[in-house]
Amino acid sequence: MKVLGLIAGFILLALVAVAGYMRLNYVETAAFPDRTRAPLLDADVLETVADLPMPPGNIAVADDGTVYFTFHPAASPEINVARLVNGVGEAFPNADWQPGGAELLAFQEVLSVRIDRAQHLWALDAGGNGIGTARLLAFDLQSGELTHHHDFERDIFGFGSHANDFQISRDGRYIFISDASLMARTPALVVYDVQAKVARRLLVGHESVRAGNFEPVVQGRHMTIAGLLTVNPGVDGIALGPDENWLYFASITADQLYRIPVAALIDTTLDDSEVVAQVEAFAPKTMTDGMIADAAGNVYLSDIENSAIVRMTPEGKLQTLVKTDKLRWPDGFSLGPDKHLYVTCSSLHQVIGLDPESVRSTAPYQIYRIKLPLTDD
Repeated sequence: MKVLGLIAGFILLALVAVAGYMRLNYVETAAFPDRTRAPLLDADVLETVADLPMPPGNIAVADDGTVYFTFHPAASPEINVARLVNGVGEAFPNADWQPGGAELLAFQEVLSVRIDRAQHLWALDAGGNGIGTARLLAFDLQSGELTHHHDFERDIFGFGSHANDFQISRDGRYIFISDASLMARTPALVVYDVQAKVARRLLVGHESVRAGNFEPVVQGRHMTIAGLLTVNPGVDGIALGPDENWLYFASITADQLYRIPVAALIDTTLDDSEVVAQVEAFAPKTMTDGMIADAAGNVYLSDIENSAIVRMTPEGKLQTLVKTDKLRWPDGFSLGPDKHLYVTCSSLHQVIGLDPESVRSTAPYQIYRIKLPLTDD
């Protein structure tokens, strides 16, 4: 009995030590500043594209207007990658590719999808939040055939990493990926050369990719789980400027939107310090998850705390476009061929750390779109 008591005591001390470490290193309490203003557009400009039974993650709209999206992996959906058909998310490319499906390379944890100019759907699979292998998969939109597959080495996406979001260069040669690295705390940008099938890991742990010291509070919920882990990942949103001179990026709770010349990212003759030297703090931003840039050089940002979509002009001026409680954690963005901005509402404050019944109870979850204002109002 004495031995059992000693073992129990050691276990208790270990748990206390782990809890103390988590609270010291993974918990934030500071409040992020509200940078929204009176919105330029009324809430009724939001057009409902879909009401879904599970929360959507990211989104990609094809040239013909077909909507592809992910059901957010945080909700453990049966269908991960979907195509919207008559308002319903149908498995893409088919059911065998969904988590647990018969396909050998079946999806594990896809959050972000993008469509290249050749009309291939690219899916970034985080591989189980850094436990499995992170990878990129590309599919022909018409046939559903797999056209590209790359497994990242462990020195690119290691244990505890999180392959989060990505953008594709216009020529399809390069893919720029954010590693949010919530648990490992080694955030970075990854540049993948599609032609050479080679990846580089850049800006590791740099100020521009680190999380800010703020706790997200979304529609009343403080996003710290069990007092031990603030949902505060590293670099998350990522956007390519229209001329592809700049890549814009930041963590959700970063105080600034950062940018770096694309030329610096793809120049393999530069070492990491030379790449770091070209990072710029562009302008103060909101608490942002998703982002995307339009043809005029505006960067659209979500504001998860204030249920808003904001726009940063090429001069760094921040404008509030829409602000309404209907935007429950605005997350992924895509620009459609019809000059609409599509946005998913992942409602993660109603998902993370909650049981499946609770997640179902707050359905439906929306995809919206708005007609883009192309000039300053």
